Amino acid sequence: QVQVVESGGGLVQPGGSLRLSCAASGRIPSISEMAWYRQPPGKEREFVASITSNGLTRYADSVKGRFAISRDYVKKVAPLQMNRLKPEDTAVYYCNTLANGSSYWGQGTQVTVSS
Repeated sequence: QVQVVESGGGLVQPGGSLRLSCAASGRIPSISEMAWYRQPPGKEREFVASITSNGLTRYADSVKGRFAISRDYVKKVAPLQMNRLKPEDTAVYYCNTLANGSSYWGQGTQVTVSS
């Protein structure tokens, strides 16, 4: 069984930074991609950033230049560094792992950007 766990959320002032962590565990012979999504209050879940096993990254336009995703597929982690945070970044952030031909989700971590 595969488990995905996010951590690192919290309350931060506008312009501040947070670093989210995503850790996958269980029977995972190989990870093809890890990604971050978020769900703002009252809205649908949206894509934030992803990184493949080859290190190729992709970002939503709204976070380009502010967020950075990385990965260590030996340790099965994919941190998301978030800088210059804005109130509109407030959301529950979810990690998704594509492995073994399946998609696995974590339970999410709350990020609140407010003064």
